[in-house]
Amino acid sequence: MQKFCFYSALFFLFISISSFQQKNAKEKMNWISLEEAELKMKTEPRPILIDLYTDWCGWCKVMDRKTYTSQDLIKYLNTNFYTVKLNAETKSEVKWKGNTYKFNPSYKTNEIAITLTNGELAYPTTVIIPSLNDDPQPISGMLEVKEMEMVAKYFAENKYGRVSFDDYAKNFKPSWK
Repeated sequence: MQKFCFYSALFFLFISISSFQQKNAKEKMNWISLEEAELKMKTEPRPILIDLYTDWCGWCKVMDRKTYTSQDLIKYLNTNFYTVKLNAETKSEVKWKGNTYKFNPSYKTNEIAITLTNGELAYPTTVIIPSLNDDPQPISGMLEVKEMEMVAKYFAENKYGRVSFDDYAKNFKPSWK
């Protein structure tokens, strides 16, 4: 009888721990390449959000630690966007919309970063591409969760091109942590 009680207690402890771990499992950003995002947009259109960063950028690291760890933000972006993490200084070729972008030694950056930011290089930069037919919309600087929530919802809720961002921002109430 003691063995039965011991094994029963052990079984319930195991179930409790497993249940606790599943409830506390944190969702992670679903980062994909720009090429993958372009392919996915052709079959299931949604905006692309690009985190344009460099390895040496301190504010990029802060944004990774503070902004891209918000569970509310992660769930929203994974559901409503294709998210791309792109090192602006990559020496690898990047293919986008039929073009191949290479590292530009004069700028010490990849040409795709120059294209996505309209030549205004700053890090971090969050780039939103609402659709394959739209121009990239770069937002330079470190974004807090509440700022990222506003930007993400503006584009995901199809306000871009219909409502000015300033008008949208006046009435926006952040709700994420």
